[in-house]
Amino acid sequence: MRPHDQPTALRDATRPIRLGVHGSSHLAATLVTGAGHDPDRFEFVPYEVTDPFRELRNGEADIMIVKYALREPDIAFSAPVAEDARAVIVGAHHPLAVRHSVSVEEAARYDAFDRPGDFPPYVWDLVVPRCTPAGTPVRRAHPMTTLEAMRSILATTDAVHLSFRSLESIVSAGIRVVPVNDLPPAPVAFAWLREPGPSSHIREFVAAAEARVRR
Repeated sequence: MRPHDQPTALRDATRPIRLGVHGSSHLAATLVTGAGHDPDRFEFVPYEVTDPFRELRNGEADIMIVKYALREPDIAFSAPVAEDARAVIVGAHHPLAVRHSVSVEEAARYDAFDRPGDFPPYVWDLVVPRCTPAGTPVRRAHPMTTLEAMRSILATTDAVHLSFRSLESIVSAGIRVVPVNDLPPAPVAFAWLREPGPSSHIREFVAAAEARVRR
């Protein structure tokens, strides 16, 4: 039987799962292996925060990694499969760069990044809160476009980006990732289009990742 003559379910089960990732594939690979799957059976599809669901909605990705709960009507998501600790990303010259950890109150002394493109505002408010727990406004002064542009701003200004520890694996020379000790970690989940929904082997993978957290 030629590949294009195979039933759809069989073709889906034999081709790699296309998993959308932002920045580094390290977190994705960790989740895949933790669920007992081979990363070689996955294709990691990069997405930008300016239009995070484009690849999923265009059929270029089967599922994607997301943080926090979504309220997109066409997208469903799994139970949490991991947590991503909070961190602030700064240039190596920054006063916070030499610290072992910082508070969000300290980070709020410096200009942060504004919501990028079509990124959901209700999620960005969790990533970069509008104010700290003490009520200090977070100044969203810098545009967020691409990782490369963010690195350039961080390397040449005293800007900070309130983000996640998982980005440690992709920061370049001259950039530091410093843990934030008073923001809770972000829940990490998988997301997919409600229609037509994931194939059976993708559902099995997601179920295995969810079960690992429950154990």
